[in-house]
Amino acid sequence: MHKFKILDAANGQFRVQFLYNSEVMVWSENYASKASAKNCVESIKKNAPGASTVDLTKEETGSGYRFELVESKDGQTFVRFKASNGETMVRSETYASKASAKNCIDSVKTNGPGAEVFDETGKTA
Repeated sequence: MHKFKILDAANGQFRVQFLYNSEVMVWSENYASKASAKNCVESIKKNAPGASTVDLTKEETGSGYRFELVESKDGQTFVRFKASNGETMVRSETYASKASAKNCIDSVKTNGPGAEVFDETGKTA
């Protein structure tokens, strides 16, 4: 099951995760308000399905809402989803293969729009 979680973060802030079962596929930076975290989720649901994929390892460029394939320092690949203003909304873990990173993108595009959102703020771990 795919789902979004809105979670508490440090210093009274909030963060977003997109999960498949219990595996975190992508996560956000911290947001100052819960409303901003909710806006992140809604923006992904709305804009990810039609977003282009830009392979930065091939020096491709892009604009607008987009997924980026990025090479990490150790030669692996991770995914960023960028807003039309160029801000990174979420990123993934690093993958040993570019194909796995592309599978992550496909999952967010396909399963994100219908994923349920769970507000887990205020809960203690």
